[in-house]
Amino acid sequence: MIHPVILAGGSGTRLWPVSRKSYPKQFSALVGGGTLFQEAVKRVTGPGFAAPIVVTSNDFRFIVQDQLASIGIDDAQVIVEPMPRNTGPAILAAAHAVDADKDPGAQVLVCPSDHLMGDNAAFLHSVGAASSAADRGRLVVFGVKPDRIETGYGYLEPAVSYSGASDGARPLARYIEKPPRDIAEKLVDGGKHLWSAGIFLFRVVDLIDAFEGLAPELNACVSRAVNGAVSDLGFSRLNPDAFAQAQDISIDYAIMERADNLSVVQLTSSWSNLGAWDAVWRESDKDVQGVALHGNARAYDCENTLLRSGSDEIQVIGMGLKGVAVVAMRDAVLVTAMDRSQGVGGAVEDLIGDGVKQATEFPRRHRPWGWYETVSLGGRFQVKRIMVRPGAKLSLQSHFHRAEHWVVVQGSASVTVGEEVQLLTENESVYVPLGTTHRLENPGRVELHLIEVQTGSYLGEDDIVRYEDLYAREDVS
Repeated sequence: MIHPVILAGGSGTRLWPVSRKSYPKQFSALVGGGTLFQEAVKRVTGPGFAAPIVVTSNDFRFIVQDQLASIGIDDAQVIVEPMPRNTGPAILAAAHAVDADKDPGAQVLVCPSDHLMGDNAAFLHSVGAASSAADRGRLVVFGVKPDRIETGYGYLEPAVSYSGASDGARPLARYIEKPPRDIAEKLVDGGKHLWSAGIFLFRVVDLIDAFEGLAPELNACVSRAVNGAVSDLGFSRLNPDAFAQAQDISIDYAIMERADNLSVVQLTSSWSNLGAWDAVWRESDKDVQGVALHGNARAYDCENTLLRSGSDEIQVIGMGLKGVAVVAMRDAVLVTAMDRSQGVGGAVEDLIGDGVKQATEFPRRHRPWGWYETVSLGGRFQVKRIMVRPGAKLSLQSHFHRAEHWVVVQGSASVTVGEEVQLLTENESVYVPLGTTHRLENPGRVELHLIEVQTGSYLGEDDIVRYEDLYAREDVS
């Protein structure tokens, strides 16, 4: 069996303001229907594939769980990293999690969750070619024919060049990780090299052998982290002490630049890592003037332009624009020349340095029970919109510094205030006095939406005491 490994950690900034630390791009629908994460999972679901293994962070574990459930995936193994350690330890942990004793020939197919594929059938054909090579003990990396100069990718030099529509695995003569621009220009102009797509396929035993030979200390740390993992609410949490000792290193530097049993398979499907807004524009549906629209957006006399509204409440109008990307969210707007969009990450770093909240956080905050978003915030009051999923409930809690008013606007709510439990339906409300123990639950089959008005001297999310929590949280995460 091929065990798909979906990497769903990280916190990209180059697609800000849609992608932020609290909700990175893989969980958004940037091009097409589903989110990038969901499309990555669906791409490797079906005959020949085992249940997916998703490697993610503590911050994203419930987002992953929710997005898997929404596409009908209920058998995935979700591995939670206690801290980020790059792709080397993440991939190695997934490999150790596969029971190779039951399936000695088990293979792992490593896929980033934030890439876009244009042709799933062509991708699966390439996987078949890579699987045959992996059966012979090869560590296979997938390559993409370059169409421009890029310094942010690794480059692959096949021992035998690809030409035309030829496929199959080739021995890899050289792996060049992120060369400077002058070298990248020569590699692309030569026509022989491929970009590394960050997708890999190998047998579990061969990958672990490679780490044992080239990075034995790393292999030992990750092995201990997997063996010491604990099950928590359906997640597999790696042992934090062991994983903290693992080197922070990519699989490219740890293995792919140094192993002698490497092969490459050229992807015949279109591919993009959507690394900047110009890439999103290239992959979007466009009119004859090269204008791509998303959401409530309109263009007048524009060319080669991306206009994107991220909210039903925001109308975006572009007039006379050429080569421009405009991305408007409720709390932030980006306007950039298309050829400068690679620099968005640097601008976000400046915002982070200045303590700008919008650099990393959205108004909408996702929680295991649903989400909330701030509608209005004043000195001694805050108005929130809250959504609770069917069957979900918040923790039994109290606050030191604020009282709350809840008004149900959709669905039904089971509300505990002190010793009293009552059922509220649409247009009904309840008052929660300061310091009173309370809980909110959705007993129905549709989403519960309510408006919460907080009043008090301090309105921070850390003003909370939890007495019971279905999700075993110790903080506000």
